[in-house]
Amino acid sequence: MRTAPPVIAYLGLGSNLGRREAAVLGALRALESAGAARVNVVSSLYESEPDGIPGAPRFVNAVAEVEPLLPAAGLLERMKSIEADMGRTGGHQESREIDLDLITYGAETSASPVLTLPHPRFHARAYVLIPLSEIAPGFVCPKTGTPVSDLLARLSAGFAVERISGRRTG
Repeated sequence: MRTAPPVIAYLGLGSNLGRREAAVLGALRALESAGAARVNVVSSLYESEPDGIPGAPRFVNAVAEVEPLLPAAGLLERMKSIEADMGRTGGHQESREIDLDLITYGAETSASPVLTLPHPRFHARAYVLIPLSEIAPGFVCPKTGTPVSDLLARLSAGFAVERISGRRTG
């Protein structure tokens, strides 16, 4: 009897305060330690201008492919708990120690006040699409069926996203 392939989720990670690189990688270790997910691969680290936060420090961003060990809502809840444990104080339009986004969770789609899948703005963020295309060049949006290469091609110019370190495996 064949077993079903594991669910794959993609997480977006970012930090623009403190030890940014350490925060991004530490958040992934915290997810594994908390029994929330197994990390398969992490993109290179990228530096980007803050989106909608004029004058703020630059972000370090990455995308990770994980095998979730919790349902989508439970994974998101654990991610928010890790953000709080790591000192996140800033909101969506503020600088922050760590930012964790659940981009996709397998083929699941949902639109609730608590959880929207896929993430409602991932398709418009170069700092998500560039690292996502690095680790999953065949990625297709579960909601629209659009390949990541097409999503990248649709972005307007002007997003400064610079690779600052190499890819990691989990």
